[in-house]
Amino acid sequence: MSLTLLLLLALGLGLAGWLAARARAWSFRRASPNGRLASLPTYHAWYVALWIILPVLIFVGIWSAIAPGLITQAVLTAPAADQLPAFGFQRQTILNEARAVATGAAQGVFNPLAREFVEPYREAIGRYNWIGVTVTLTIAFLGGVYAFLRLKPDFAARNRVEKIVMAILLGASLVAILTTLGIFVSLVFETIRFFGMVNPIDFLFGLHWGPDPMSNAENPDPSRYGAIPLFWGTLFIGAIIAMIVAIPLGLMSAIYLTQYANPKFRAWVKPALEILAGVPTVVYGYFAALTIAPAIRDFAISLGASSASSESALAAGLVMGVMIIPFVSSMADDSIAAVPQAMRDGSLAMGATTNETIRRVLVPAALPGIVAGVMLAISRAIGETMIVVMAASTAANLSANPLDSMTTVTVQIVAMLTGEGSFDHPATLSAFALGFVLFLVTLGLNFIALRVVKRFREAYE
Repeated sequence: MSLTLLLLLALGLGLAGWLAARARAWSFRRASPNGRLASLPTYHAWYVALWIILPVLIFVGIWSAIAPGLITQAVLTAPAADQLPAFGFQRQTILNEARAVATGAAQGVFNPLAREFVEPYREAIGRYNWIGVTVTLTIAFLGGVYAFLRLKPDFAARNRVEKIVMAILLGASLVAILTTLGIFVSLVFETIRFFGMVNPIDFLFGLHWGPDPMSNAENPDPSRYGAIPLFWGTLFIGAIIAMIVAIPLGLMSAIYLTQYANPKFRAWVKPALEILAGVPTVVYGYFAALTIAPAIRDFAISLGASSASSESALAAGLVMGVMIIPFVSSMADDSIAAVPQAMRDGSLAMGATTNETIRRVLVPAALPGIVAGVMLAISRAIGETMIVVMAASTAANLSANPLDSMTTVTVQIVAMLTGEGSFDHPATLSAFALGFVLFLVTLGLNFIALRVVKRFREAYE
């Protein structure tokens, strides 16, 4: 509630500053001999509003991070704090129960000792809420006064506002970069820890995957950490079977919708096709496990394959291919539609058939977008988890038979990071090594896509 109150207060103060600055700018305009200002009144208004809102938002972000710790420290000064356990899970549970009751999130406590901290929590929360509101008002007042006093008829408010907006956009772009860098650094750090326990050669080229979280962490068996079956399962399901389904169907549907379909038919079919991208993967997983996998098993048995299982790489790959059709189709559709009509008309005017025009003119011209869509689809497929868990099992098998059960890297990452495994055990750390390899593979696919786009990109007027 306190954070919401501070945000609403910041927006309200910003609106007040906006209105006051705009009125002052209009007064400058009326008093000016020629009725002109260096910037429009709206820019004066936004200049003051930004000087109020941005410092307040920065404070609210910092305050929301440090206020819970300050409240807890204040509560621990109460006499009842001497009865708390020195440390551990029970101590935190007691404090969490008291805090939940104090904030109204719970009606009562399970531990009698937590009742002693309810009132101290209420007092501390109320006190620090008032501190937050007071500091927010002070910051907003100082920022608003500073900006308001700078307003003059010749004040270049537009340039200042544009610089502030550019700084905000730069910060937004840096967030994505820093997030990626943080993910990379965390993966590298944990991967180095894992490779300190298991030889990278055994991990990257081993043929058996079977980590035991209950084994001795000081003396791990490197033969149980061979990731080749996982890499093969990921490649076989996500990059072979799924692509065999997605690329032809996606590309052909894009060609039909852009070159042959009636505009009314296209207006209905294209959105319907793109709806597939919004279906939750768990729904695809149920469809694969309950419909596709049994059908494949029955078909295989009818052909004499008595060892066919209801969990197979083929079932997961087929459904995964259907799931990523929109990625291929949409990118190919947009790329083909972006090719100038003059190129198509010129090819037809030279005597080429529609089929020849598509194969020799449109598809080569749209190749960068098509390749980008395919690479995006592959990246999406190799990162899929739910379909594989429900349709292809969690067994790490090294087999070229699509009817066998297999698993992928992402499934094993989930398996290793769930449960009560210690983060000092190689079985748990192996998930980070797998994630690092998957990160590098995805990065490589994106690099290849960029190189292809750069190599074959065409500029049209």
